[in-house]
Amino acid sequence: CLMALVQPAARAARAIWAVRALSNAGQSSPTNAPPAASNSAPAQDKTNPAGNFTHFGYRSVPDSDKSSLVAEVFHNVAGSYDLMNDVMSAGVHRLWKDRFVQLLDPYPGSTFLDVAGGTGDIAFRIAEHVRSRPFLYGSAKDSRVIVCDINSSMLKKGKERSYGREYCDDLSWVGGDAEDLPLPSASVDAYTIAFGIRNVTHVDRALREAFRVLRPGGRFMCLEFSRVTNPLLRSVYDMYSMQAIPVLGEVIARDMASYQYLVESIRKFPPQDEFAAMIKDAGFGNVTYENLTFGVAAIHSGFKLKA
Repeated sequence: CLMALVQPAARAARAIWAVRALSNAGQSSPTNAPPAASNSAPAQDKTNPAGNFTHFGYRSVPDSDKSSLVAEVFHNVAGSYDLMNDVMSAGVHRLWKDRFVQLLDPYPGSTFLDVAGGTGDIAFRIAEHVRSRPFLYGSAKDSRVIVCDINSSMLKKGKERSYGREYCDDLSWVGGDAEDLPLPSASVDAYTIAFGIRNVTHVDRALREAFRVLRPGGRFMCLEFSRVTNPLLRSVYDMYSMQAIPVLGEVIARDMASYQYLVESIRKFPPQDEFAAMIKDAGFGNVTYENLTFGVAAIHSGFKLKA
């Protein structure tokens, strides 16, 4: 079934690019051409005197540029983000998120921080789970779920989705950068981030910020696309994601480029063991991970065992 989807998608991709090439014929110039993909750092320039570069998909860009480039992507996709998640994963992302919150097992009376929480999928599940539990640890009214996202369009979408839900008043919506959170140290009991950490410029800084804002004994949990472990399945998945998903983005969201970046960003993110080592380096203990759907995604977990 997957191959049946990949092949038409590949043909559609070629057709779309052909139409664009014809429409731009005679109009292209070096200044209008898209930047070529590159894995090597460009030469130092005056806008980046330190010469520090990072990846934006397969492109190498100055550190200072990545946050604005990512912001543009999510401003573009905010309106169709939830629909595209359903289409791209055939709804499986909902099961992944259910499992994520099941493993977190949030209890009443706690403060939860969901970073890059945009449209609220994780925050809503946490609030629902807390309200469904017997109040052994405290009242659900004493619980707080803070949704923090750097992108105003995603936050706006999340707020709109929260209206009318019984736990609407349990949620707080905060603009902020994962690398410099607008929260005091040791102020939350759990930190969650789902499909967001691969988009930050410095993953190590985001992990240190997670450690900082957690109280001793607090838990870090991350749900992110990862590395498919089976070589045969990986080749099929890679073909589907690289050739079909950008086309779906064009058809549904009228935005192939943003979804091309999202697919490329998955490829650039470290595999499971490497990311687990980064979490340990940030100070967390009892670091574990669980693969989902053969490693298409993975849940990483760690605890702040020391102040």
